[in-house]
Formats: sequence, C-alpha cells, structure tokens
Amino acid sequence: MKIIKENNIAKVIIISFSIILFALLFLTIYFSIERQYREFEKELNSLKEERINNQKLFLKREVDSVIHFIDFVNKDINISKDEAKKIVYKYINSIRFGEGDKNYVFVYKIVDFNGGDKFAKMLINPNRIDLVGKYISDSYKDADGKEFRKEFLRDIRSKGDSFVAYKYKKMGQHKKILKLSYFKLYKKYDWVVAAGVYLDDIEKSIQEKKSAILLNMKKEIVTTVLIYLFFFIVAFLFSIFLGNRIDNFFQNYKDEVKKKTLELEKLNNELEQRVKEEVAKNREKDQFLVQKSKFIALGEMISNIAHQWRQPLNELSAVMLNIKMRYRRGMLDEEYFAKKSEDIDKLLDFMSQTIDDFRNFFLPDKKKKLFCVKEACESVVFIMSSSLKDKNINVIIDVDKDIKIFGYKSEFEQVILNILSNAKYMLVKNSIKDPCVCITLKDNGDEACLRIEDNGGGIKTEPIEKIFEPYFTTKESSSGTGIGLYMSKLIIEKNMGGCLRAFNSEKGAVFCIEIKKGDISHPIS
Repeated sequence: MKIIKENNIAKVIIISFSIILFALLFLTIYFSIERQYREFEKELNSLKEERINNQKLFLKREVDSVIHFIDFVNKDINISKDEAKKIVYKYINSIRFGEGDKNYVFVYKIVDFNGGDKFAKMLINPNRIDLVGKYISDSYKDADGKEFRKEFLRDIRSKGDSFVAYKYKKMGQHKKILKLSYFKLYKKYDWVVAAGVYLDDIEKSIQEKKSAILLNMKKEIVTTVLIYLFFFIVAFLFSIFLGNRIDNFFQNYKDEVKKKTLELEKLNNELEQRVKEEVAKNREKDQFLVQKSKFIALGEMISNIAHQWRQPLNELSAVMLNIKMRYRRGMLDEEYFAKKSEDIDKLLDFMSQTIDDFRNFFLPDKKKKLFCVKEACESVVFIMSSSLKDKNINVIIDVDKDIKIFGYKSEFEQVILNILSNAKYMLVKNSIKDPCVCITLKDNGDEACLRIEDNGGGIKTEPIEKIFEPYFTTKESSSGTGIGLYMSKLIIEKNMGGCLRAFNSEKGAVFCIEIKKGDISHPIS
C-alpha cells in the first residue's frame, strides 16, 4: 500500500515535517535540561568542595594560632610551667569562632599513641565539660558508626596532623550534626590541639544556592520551551505554505509532462528516419576509413615487396649484364651460360617465394588451428625485414618454439604486424639511436604472455587506453586511419579470448598480449 500518492504529497510533507520538528523540539529541550542539570550538579559539588576547603584553611589557622600562643607563653621565663598551663587553659576555653560563636578549640593529652581504651585524657572541651580530666577510648563511634578517633590518631602518628569528618552534637543542642575537625600534635606536651566546624551551615547555604539555581533553571526551561513552541508554530505554518507550493508545482509539472509527452511522440515519429540517415552517413564514413586503411596496408605490402625484391633484381640485372658482355666478346660458353641460368632460377624462385609469403600472410583464416607463436612472430619479421633493415631497426625474438596457441594465425600475425609497424613509425619519427624492438614470451602455466617492447620513448597519450579507440591516431592523416590497434584489440579479446594492453616502460612502449595456451585435444573455444 502506497502512503505517498500524487494527491496527498503536500499533506504527507506537512505531517512528516511536523513530526520531525516536534521530535527535534522534544529532544532539544530534553538534552538542554539534562545538560543544565549536569552543570548544576557540577556547580554545587564545586561550591561544596570550595566551602569545605575554605573551612579547612580556617581551622588550620585557628589551631596554628593556638599552638603559636602556647609556644609564646612557654618562652616567658618569668612564668612557671604550671602558671603557663593555667594561662593556656584559660585562653583556649575562652576561644569561640564561627557563626554564633558555636565553634571552639579542644585539647587531648596523648597517653598511648598506639591507641586503646585510655589512649588519651581530655584536657579542654568547652562543649563536653563532663569529659574534661577523663580518659577517652579510640573505639568511640559517632552516630554513623565511624571510629573517627582511630582515624585522626593514625594520621597523627604518620604526619602529625589530620582532617576528619564525623557526627557530633552541637553546643546547646542534642542533635548530632556532621562536623569537620582539624587535629595537630604539639610534641612538647604530647597534646593534640583540635578545632572543628559544623557543616550544617555549609549545607544550608548550598541548599539556598541550589534553590536559587533551580529557580533560574525553571525560568530558562520555560523560556526555552516558549521559544521553541514559537518556532514550531512558524515552521508549521511554513510547511503548510510549502505544501501548497508543492501542489502547485506538481500540477504545473504534470501539465509540462503532458506537453513534453506530445512533443516526444512527435519526435519519435521522426526519429526513425533521422536514425536511418545518420547510420547511412556513419556507414559511408566507416567504409571510407576501412578502404583507406586497405590502401595504406596495400601500400605497405607493396613497399615491403619492393624492399624484398630490390636486392635480387640488382643481382639479376648484374647477371644479365655479364651474359651480354660475354656474348659480345664471344666468351659465352655453354658451361658459363648454364651456371648463370641456375643463378637466375634461384633469384626468380626467391622472388616467387616472396610473393607466396605475402599472399599467404594477407590471406584470412577460415577456421582456428594450433600454431607456433615463434613462427608467427618470425613470419611477420620476415615480411618487414627489408623495411626494418633499411631503417637499421634491430628486432630480437626470444620466444620458446614449443609454446603454441589455438586460434587464427593470420589474424594473430596481423596484430603483431600492426604493433611492429607502429613501433617502426615511432622509432623513425623520434630519430632513436640504435633502434630496437624486443619480442619475448613468458609462460604463465595455462596462459602465455607475449611482450613487444621498443625503445622509442613511450606513448604520450593520456590515458593510454585511448589508443585502442576507433579512429584515434597520433600519425599524420596520410599515414594512419586509427583502426589498426582497435582491430588488433578486437582480434585478441573477441576472436581469441585473450587480452591486449599497453603501458610505458623506462625505454619505451610495451604491448602485452595475454592469451590462454591450447592443444589439439583441448583447443580454446
């Protein structure tokens, strides 16, 4: 069942847009609140930590000032030790600090640093007069079961002071409240001087801060929701406007499609005739290029025949000239005439064999057969030998004579001829010193790779695969048609099931023919 139809596209867009927008609104508000809550918790924790650190510094200053006072009194040589202690006791008992002067300083006399039921005696404690002068135990627990005296005693032994938080009753109250105390050892008397502050004031201020922050958060959340609702309404109205525009657009589009359809039907009626005309023009063009290619190939063949015949014709002319000279001088005997006739027959046989070789080379194969790759390469080189020798081009064939492939030998030789002809053209054009073409064959098991490499400087066309396109040529218009390599690729890949590719080496261009080997019992189809 299709949800979107031509007549409800606008409605679908409006509903989809509204759902997406509402989801974005909800997620944005949710993550905004969640982020603010995290920042709120972080801010409260930071504030609490800051307040506690400030209280620690405050307590340390109070205890340090008491210890400095004790040292000051003890240094007065005019006061006895007992009088000094009385002065110190009186001074410490009078100390009050903090909000409402509810915080005080208290002193232990350590009896046993290892702890125990009588590890210390309470010397001063304005909050617990009932404990003054009595031994105290380190096993005492606060309201949460915490043995805080063991904790501060352990720190006193290791580093001489300690911060400990525990629950203890406040002056004038029976309720036990969390208290933070600082304990410091006064080694001269084995006293532990301590002072503490109740943390309920900090909690109270933090709660006030929390309430203020929550109020601001609520205001921000309400403001954020109102703003997003405003944008949601605006976007919803815009989606309605956009939907109407889309409806109008589709209606215009349908009218335009109908108009174009009529035009297309009219064009289709004329297209067949136009296609026939263009095909005819392209066929004439192709026939012209193929004909031109045949003429060029014929010219190359005649040129190669001329090169092959030049030397035997010169020798034949020289023999005939010698026979004429001997005949005029009366020196032509039967033995000399017979010898020269034999030489003439050999030259004529060579020339006749040359014609047969060229005729067989250009004669197309009607069916596939098993042939030797090396013989095919040597046949092509022989056809071109005179023109190659004339240009001082050396062709090296390093091919195993036992490697054979199954296919069209004549077409395969045409491919080799096209590649060698192109190599010869580039070697001559670039005036290469010591021009050379190397033909090697690598046996890769089921596949043979024939490599034809020249030292002509390489192929400059980019990308290099473009050379296999029909009608593409880098030769002058009178020297090439651009279908030689195109036809070569078709022969190797379509007719013989192989692969023809080209690339550049350090010396020049490389053409690689990869084709599966075959035998007479398992020929390549």
